[in-house]
Amino acid sequence: MTIKIQTTSESHLDDIWRIERAAHSHPWAESMIRELDSRCAQHRVMLVDEQVVGYFYAQNVVGEVTLLNIAIDPAHQGKGFGRKLTEFFIDMCMEQKAESAWLEVRESNTKAISLYESEGFNEVTRRHDYYPTNNGKEDAIIMSFIFF
Repeated sequence: MTIKIQTTSESHLDDIWRIERAAHSHPWAESMIRELDSRCAQHRVMLVDEQVVGYFYAQNVVGEVTLLNIAIDPAHQGKGFGRKLTEFFIDMCMEQKAESAWLEVRESNTKAISLYESEGFNEVTRRHDYYPTNNGKEDAIIMSFIFF
């Protein structure tokens, strides 16, 4: 098995859009997925044997990196790919000499929260009733990783 993480290109977008809809209860708009030239973009895709299995969208604004969106194809979840992609994100931040990394996660996404905590992220605050759900709203947990 060959795993590569590389800069996202146009050729990856159909697969990313498919995964986005399958992995998220409330996916981003397709136009956001297809926008690769956003300000300070740091978008990456994970390929396993040349097949797209995951991705993240991030921005590095003056040393503060925000993880905007991350997903692993549901058919490939539970195999350690989410951890590997998160570790790559942290390594990328360190290579770019970032001061901090930030993300937000649904409070119901306990697996992701545990992963982020195990990788060194800490809860900083919450945005109450931020994310839509099928039955109302739920909090967003804001997490950070400070690089020293």
